[in-house]
Amino acid sequence: MTDAHSAGSAPAVLFDIDGTLVDSNYLHVHAWHRSFADESLTVESWRVHRCIGMDGSTLLDTLVPDVDDDARKRLKDGHSRYYLDSRGLLRLLPGARELLERITELGLQVVLATSAPEDELEALREVLDSEDVYSAMTSGGDVDTAKPEPDIVNIALARAGVDADHAVFVGDAVWDIEACRRAGLTSIGVLSGGVSRGELTEAGAREVFENAEDLRAHLDESPVATLLSRVRSSGQGNA
Repeated sequence: MTDAHSAGSAPAVLFDIDGTLVDSNYLHVHAWHRSFADESLTVESWRVHRCIGMDGSTLLDTLVPDVDDDARKRLKDGHSRYYLDSRGLLRLLPGARELLERITELGLQVVLATSAPEDELEALREVLDSEDVYSAMTSGGDVDTAKPEPDIVNIALARAGVDADHAVFVGDAVWDIEACRRAGLTSIGVLSGGVSRGELTEAGAREVFENAEDLRAHLDESPVATLLSRVRSSGQGNA
C-alpha cells in the first residue's frame, strides 16, 4: 500500500476506520454470521461482535478453533463476499469527516491506521471521501497479523515519520487499544463501535468519547491537546 502523499514530521493522529469513522461493525457481524451459517456453524452474533476489530485469523481461532484450514479459507472468503455485498449500507459516523478536516487545519497529520484488506478498504475510502486529508495509510497487506498485535500501529507511525510520543490513536475496539498499549502509544476510545466505555478504559484508553463528533467538540480536553500544544509552541498550524 502506498501513502496518499508524502508524510511530514508534524505530530500525528492515527485513526482506525471500521466503527471509528465508518459505521461498519454490524455489517461485519452479519457477514460473519452468514459465512458461519454456510458452514453449518452456530456462533452467537454477540460473540462475533466482541471479536470485531481483531485479526481475522485470531477471530476464527477464538470463535471456531477446531475448523480445518479449508473451512477457515471458506469462512474468510464468505465474510468478505457478504460484507462487500452490503457495502451500499456503509455510512459515515457523525462528525467523521469534519474531525479529520479539523485535525488537518490544526496542523496535525491524519493517518489511517487500518488492517482492512484492499477490497474492503476501497469501499471504506469511497464512503470516507477524504483522500485529500490524510498523509499516510496502512492496510491488511502490510502485516501478517493485525490487531491486537502492534505491527500495524508501528507501520503507521513509521509512515507518518513520528514516534509514539508524537502521536495518538483513535479507535473503537478493545483490540485497537491493546495494540496501542503494546506499541507504547496513547489511545482514545470511541463508543461508536459498540464497545462499552468501561471496557475501553480498562484496556488502556486515556479518554473515551461517544463518537467522532464528540471528540471533535472536545479536542482541547483530549490527548490531542498535547499534540496541539507542540504545534502551537512551534508556530505551526492554524489553531
